Amino acid sequence: MLNPDGVYLGNYRCSLMGFDLNRHWLDPSPWVHPTLHGVKQLIVQMYNDPKTSLEFYIDIHAHSTMMNGFMYGNIFEDEERFQRQAIFPKLLCQNAEDFSYSSTSFNRDAVKAGTGRRFLGGLLDHTSYCYTLEVSFYSYIISGTTAAVPYTEEAYMKLGRNVARTFLDYYRLNPMVEKVAIPMPRLRCKGLGWRAHTLEKFYLGSSSGANLQGH
Repeated sequence: MLNPDGVYLGNYRCSLMGFDLNRHWLDPSPWVHPTLHGVKQLIVQMYNDPKTSLEFYIDIHAHSTMMNGFMYGNIFEDEERFQRQAIFPKLLCQNAEDFSYSSTSFNRDAVKAGTGRRFLGGLLDHTSYCYTLEVSFYSYIISGTTAAVPYTEEAYMKLGRNVARTFLDYYRLNPMVEKVAIPMPRLRCKGLGWRAHTLEKFYLGSSSGANLQGH
């Protein structure tokens, strides 16, 4: 948790000093944004360590207006990198009934430039994936139904377990899931190692269904 003092006071966005910490990743102050400053230094240190493979950054937030769980991702000029970025939220949508891929958005809005997802998406290389996982304060609608289901503490914890399960699927460690090979065109980019192999075995189609916002 990067905003313990604000949460203690009941704030869901601002810190004790009134700052929205997820808008200050570009240049966090060690005095005004100490938790953000420390985490950013740690991530940069890990990224520069040749012994460390930093592959995922997921920032978790509650959303005050939208329903379900969904993700924000980045837009890249490299189409293949963009397609690879869509795999994790698509897998999560298969595992979690309250996660909505149709509400998932890939954007580069100027107002989001100071977020962790945008900043780290520009800093880290093509082997890293940066997302914001948003979850409704209120409720979710299961696909094929119209009734809203209120979120409970257990429902939030279940989504967390499904995120962990999705990592197992992503890294092909879940023995309960049968992997089905689907032919796909040969990837244009070389040197992707197991990621290229993963895409060849688990091609999930284009990013249609998610929102593409290239602002």
